[in-house]
Amino acid sequence: MANADHGGRPAQALGATAVGTVRARLRVTRLGLWLVVAILAVRQVAVVVGTPRGERLTDLETWVGPNGVLHVNGSLYDSTQFTGTPFGGLVLKPLTRAAEQALGWGWTFGTLLLVVALGLVAARALPQPVSRRTSLLAAPVAISLLMLSLPVRNTLYLGQTSIIPVLLVLLGCFAVRGERASGVLIGLAAALQPTLLLFIPLLWFTGRRRAALSTGATFAAGTALAAAAMPHDSYTYWVHHMAGVGLGGRADDLGNQSLHGALLRLGLTGPLEITLFLALGAAVAVLALRRAVRYAHDGQLLLAVAITGCAATVVSPTAWQHQLLWVLLAVVGQVGKRASDRYVWPVAVILVMTLPAKTMVPDKVFLHPLRADLVLLAALATAAVVPFLSRTSPYWQTPIPTRYADPVPARFRHIPLVPFLRRVISRPNLFFELLLIRVTYYAYAQIRLAAAGGSHSAGRVTAEEHGEEIHSLERVLRLDIEYWANHAVVKVDWLRGFFDFYYESFHFGVPFAVLAVLYWRRPVDYRWARTAIGFATVFALIGFWLYPLAPPRLMPGLGIIDTVNGPQDFSRPDYGTLTELTNQYAAMPSLHFGWSLWCGLVILVLAPRWWMKALGLLHPLFTVTAIVVTGNHWVLDAVGGALVVGAGFGVTYLFQGPRARTETARAERISSDSPAALVRDGTPS
Repeated sequence: MANADHGGRPAQALGATAVGTVRARLRVTRLGLWLVVAILAVRQVAVVVGTPRGERLTDLETWVGPNGVLHVNGSLYDSTQFTGTPFGGLVLKPLTRAAEQALGWGWTFGTLLLVVALGLVAARALPQPVSRRTSLLAAPVAISLLMLSLPVRNTLYLGQTSIIPVLLVLLGCFAVRGERASGVLIGLAAALQPTLLLFIPLLWFTGRRRAALSTGATFAAGTALAAAAMPHDSYTYWVHHMAGVGLGGRADDLGNQSLHGALLRLGLTGPLEITLFLALGAAVAVLALRRAVRYAHDGQLLLAVAITGCAATVVSPTAWQHQLLWVLLAVVGQVGKRASDRYVWPVAVILVMTLPAKTMVPDKVFLHPLRADLVLLAALATAAVVPFLSRTSPYWQTPIPTRYADPVPARFRHIPLVPFLRRVISRPNLFFELLLIRVTYYAYAQIRLAAAGGSHSAGRVTAEEHGEEIHSLERVLRLDIEYWANHAVVKVDWLRGFFDFYYESFHFGVPFAVLAVLYWRRPVDYRWARTAIGFATVFALIGFWLYPLAPPRLMPGLGIIDTVNGPQDFSRPDYGTLTELTNQYAAMPSLHFGWSLWCGLVILVLAPRWWMKALGLLHPLFTVTAIVVTGNHWVLDAVGGALVVGAGFGVTYLFQGPRARTETARAERISSDSPAALVRDGTPS
């Protein structure tokens, strides 16, 4: 009786049923992930095959001629596309006599097979212990991430061989048996990418000295064989171009994500730049190898390989985008003592390696160096900076748990609260939040721009028709005050200057300031407020897309003076102003007013003093005045902005329930970074 539940069923049977359910869900998840892999593979093939000839697989032009891939005239380096070593050229020459189309198909499918093999090897190399769920799902997840990464996409598009060295190194470290065979594979990789000779000291100092010697011997043999077969090309590569320097694009091009390229972009040239590059490169290599050896001894050999590969990328004279796959392997490293920090590093790596730099970093002058060297900084951080956890750390398996606010029940039973959207008492990770805000804003900007329509002239007609509709409705409602307000302010210079400045300066600054204060002082309310403004922005984007609307300043014949941008040339479809950079027809609803109203409401609800509440409400008042008197919005646009903000707060309530109360005194006393304090409080650490 003790082993039976109230329904008479044995507890063992219930346990078996639960295990079977978990296994079934795991199988479904695994099949779904492999389906994603198949879809991504088909998509990559479609992109390559769908690209016109002459624009795809351009780096294979050295091998393609009227007689097939064996048709090579003169030096390998007569073509500006080939940047590999002479040994790489020697390996590629014996390819079959295939027509250009057959070579393209074969190269694309062959590259996809290499990606699959790379993902399988990486999944098997995860540091132990690994749960059964992780072991089953790791392979399709790894392959999917590889296919989505910029290096693999560039490799497929250009016809590069950069996946082969990475795969050879992983096979040498994790797949083959015997140190000599391991060294041969890594030596072949170094013959294709010389800076991978950094793996020799890694092998040596981790006790695999036969593999280290075999690596050096294989590299020397392959390079000597290429020199004997192609002496002119070997001289061109190793002497004239100093191990490939100068091949391909300009060394200071944004595509060169090496330390050498970054120094050139900073304006350093000549002996000073070379000396600084050699000194910094040597320091990075030494520091990275020390870290890699330590993590290899810790049982994290895949992380040690990633660190060494990133160091090879940093110290290489040229590291083009298709050669940067080592950075993605660093996703296996664990960073952070707190559970809330655990996903920051992998998310950052995945975003950097799958999204262009312009997505991650705003286009501001003072951020251009960061934008130009984002992948390099990720490789440099992996090699020398990021404090990856050791497997002996007490936080490896049991990080400090996230502390949540007390649950707040919904006022109405029919509201479907989402249980995983709990409010965090301790501050969420700042880096993760900044990444989230940046990526969300990039998506907002792109959708906002795309909502303008296929062309400015076509979009202008529709937007002006909608403008006439709004103007007519305002006349019926007696709200058409735009002309009067605009001309009244224009007559007073200081008032015009004030509202122009307010319109241009406070739109982003005040919401970010409110979020920053909430993040620092009220983390529970930060989650609530951030979610509300996020939903409001999404609803506004839907409005921009469905109802493009010309603002009063872009309505011909209305007589509104554009106080911010200056006079408009209505004879031109784009008015000769900013329509190439932003959507001038994203007027309904007004996010200028919507975001300001969100600020006012948040301050009204949370501010502890009455004068703070009053000051907060002045911001939406000044903003609605500014958007009307400058001619940038109709009065009804402000009404639309208020509606999307209300909808944002409403949907947040539907998902999370009423706003959580301020954290209790007990939670305030507990330090979010103190495991001892959590234990004293009865919370497992």
